[in-house]
Amino acid sequence: MKFLKKLFKTTLATLSALFILGISAVLGVYLYLSPDLPSIETLKEVKLQVPLRVYTADKKLISEFGEMKRSPLTFDEIPQSMIDAILSAEDNRYFEHPGVDYQGILRAVINLAMTGKKSQGGSTITMQVARNFFLSSEKTYLRKINEIFLSFKIENELSKEEILELYLNKIYLGHRSYGIAAAAQVYYGKTMEQLSIAEMAMIAGLPKAPSRFNPVTNLKRAVMRRNYVLGRMHALNYIDTNIYEDALNTEDNAKLHGLSIEISAPHVAEMVRSQMVKQYGDEQTYTGGYKVITTIDSRLQVAANNALRRALLDYDSRHGYRGTLGHVDFSNLPTIESWSQLFKRIPKVGYLTSAVVLALEEQAVTVMLNTDTNLIAHIPWGGLSWARTYINDNRRGPKLKIAANVLKEGDLIYLQRDPKHGWRLSQPPQTEGALISISAHDGHIIALNGGYDFHRSNFNRVTQAFRQPGSNFKPFIYSAALEK
Repeated sequence: MKFLKKLFKTTLATLSALFILGISAVLGVYLYLSPDLPSIETLKEVKLQVPLRVYTADKKLISEFGEMKRSPLTFDEIPQSMIDAILSAEDNRYFEHPGVDYQGILRAVINLAMTGKKSQGGSTITMQVARNFFLSSEKTYLRKINEIFLSFKIENELSKEEILELYLNKIYLGHRSYGIAAAAQVYYGKTMEQLSIAEMAMIAGLPKAPSRFNPVTNLKRAVMRRNYVLGRMHALNYIDTNIYEDALNTEDNAKLHGLSIEISAPHVAEMVRSQMVKQYGDEQTYTGGYKVITTIDSRLQVAANNALRRALLDYDSRHGYRGTLGHVDFSNLPTIESWSQLFKRIPKVGYLTSAVVLALEEQAVTVMLNTDTNLIAHIPWGGLSWARTYINDNRRGPKLKIAANVLKEGDLIYLQRDPKHGWRLSQPPQTEGALISISAHDGHIIALNGGYDFHRSNFNRVTQAFRQPGSNFKPFIYSAALEK
């Protein structure tokens, strides 16, 4: 009995000593590292890198400039289902632990002891915030210790909601998208509110490995990861069985979506960008989150774009048809993939659609359009008869009598939309032009187009071209004279 009491006392003393030694060691490490830990005040004042956005006067998006695609959300703007999906995938005990999940760390220690690998880090969302904002991503014990101490500081000074908001706006989710709102736009072309449960689960699965689980480049792996997240959501009672099974059976339609430009005014956007860089410098312009509201009227800008485009195409077509882009032998295109490769080689020109001639009738042709679905279209005589051969600026060839006078099977051509005939044979105009409309009431620029196609030539013929005004100046002279 005395032996057992002595053994108990010895064991208790040993455990107490080890506990005190452990606490002392942790405290010593903390006191050693704490002077170098960053202040959480910087986290409170952090400004996420948000691109420059340019809008019309009626708040329609013209363009965006900046490497990082990000649309920050407040915590209240994030759907609860998205929060549930993220917690299921990354940290289901987030609202229970103090920033460090001891169960996760114990699991990582056991894994290290058994396998010798540091594969499971037991990182919580708070620890990921500490790493993403302040630390490197290298896998070292010192960084992990810093991460743990910094997580305690963050949890002590910020609310759980504030930490989660920072995390969901900061994380990289592939294809230059940072934050869940940007990912929703990039992969699905939607706002957060428009996402389905399956789509939210797909996005929630990305932080672990944005490349490996990318739904655009690795769909099979991405769906497996999505289904894992859905399973976790179901197990944690975030979704019921019906929703879970429906989401599992949902086919993912993720694809890369470009910027949701609402109004085409690239010359205006470039004018704004250059002025912002001149005034604020490159870094602040592209990351400062500026929203520039121009004086452009979206309705008048659309009218200006259409008017300039029609005028240039009509003027160019009155001088004759300069010929096709080339010719292709159908026998060399046995598969849909080979057709797609063919179309990829054809230069894109604003407002025109490339096509290949499949068959000729006497006064009509059938073509395959260069579209996502490779539509077959019919061009009637009204869309062909204008195409007399171009000889020089003052001469054209004879009038056409049949379609074969200008085209043959296998020809590569450009088409334009025509309200009367559906499609019309076309060509990129060689003549350029510009249009500017200024309000007589206040001098505001309400519409501006500096050329036919900004991507073909970004030269702004409104602000950069200098020509003699000629007779255009007479109204101003006469008006001044009449006032006298």
